[in-house]
This record gives sequence, C-alpha cells and structure tokens, in this order.
Amino acid sequence: MKTYRLGLHVGLKEGVLDPAGQATLQVLHQMEFAATEVRIGKWIQVVIEAEDEVRALAIGDEMGRRLLANPVMEAFDVTVTPL
Repeated sequence: MKTYRLGLHVGLKEGVLDPAGQATLQVLHQMEFAATEVRIGKWIQVVIEAEDEVRALAIGDEMGRRLLANPVMEAFDVTVTPL
C-alpha cells in the first residue's frame, strides 16, 4: 500500500445561485477590482492508503459522491498526489 493525498475541490454547479460569491463580487467591485464572477467553494484534503493512483482516485471519487459533495447542487473534482 502507498500513501496518497486526495484533494477534492467542491463547488456549486453552474446555474446554482451563489449568494456568498455575489456578496464577495460586490465587495471586490467596491475595492475597485475588475472581477466579473466569483464562485465560493471548499477544498478538502484527505490522506489515504491505496494500492495505486488509479485506486486512490476511485476512492476520492466515491468519497465525493457519497459524503463530501451534495450531488443536487455541487460538482467536485479530485486530484491525487503521492506522498
């Protein structure tokens, strides 16, 4: 078994209203930044042991689908880094 760090980026799906992103965008405009869109998400890191990177990615995908993301409103992607 090898050790891997999974990185899961979870964010709202396109078309889902993002009130926190809209509030942040307004503040950025007040601060005179030329931002055109802000989407707020979360970054989750999990250290696991797996046979290989392919299995680690499959585990991360299952974690995202079953617990770490709301499939109705959120999308996620997984990165795998060997440790």
